[in-house]
Amino acid sequence: MLALLHTSPVHVPVFDALRDEDHQGLELRHFVDAGLLDRARRHGPEAVAGEVSAALERAVADGARAVLCTCSTIGGVAEAAAAGVPVLRVDRPMAAAAVAAGSRVVVLATVRSTLDPTVALVEEEARRAGRDVTVRTLLVEEAWPRFEAGDHEGYARQVAAAADAVTGADAIVLAQASMTPAQRLTRTVVPVLSSPRPGLAAGAAAVAATQV
Repeated sequence: MLALLHTSPVHVPVFDALRDEDHQGLELRHFVDAGLLDRARRHGPEAVAGEVSAALERAVADGARAVLCTCSTIGGVAEAAAAGVPVLRVDRPMAAAAVAAGSRVVVLATVRSTLDPTVALVEEEARRAGRDVTVRTLLVEEAWPRFEAGDHEGYARQVAAAADAVTGADAIVLAQASMTPAQRLTRTVVPVLSSPRPGLAAGAAAVAATQV
């Protein structure tokens, strides 16, 4: 079983649908705590490290063979926790794909607290690949209230417009899983990358590896 740690309930159907498309037979169990993101935004990701560890412990006690953290803000904290099973951050495969696409990466986010962890992740993947990259950031903070209000289509349109305005990039990283629907709305020729599909694939592989 793969456990997923979310900070918004809107991600549950997204990952269930991806499972049904790509990983039939994979058991998913969802753990949602919206308060983790709220507190991490106010006080920094490290401030919720204890709560994240407790959530991971609950997932393992519930039978998880691996855990996928779908929140980019707390992904690094989750990945660093000693949980006894593989803990993956959903955005790592996306970051690796961005580095492979070229040396100019733009990280696009709607929550400020996501920027630093995502930039650090892209730079880490660049070092791992032995590549030199320049990472720029673009914050579309005015879009986030739309998401919080439930206007997910308006949120996606605003994110897509911001992505379409980016120039001088080899890859655009949508730093939050919530931004994924914007992919289908963008018109830019620059690759626009999101995390749920490759992240879930990595989680499925981690579960399979524990069964060998």
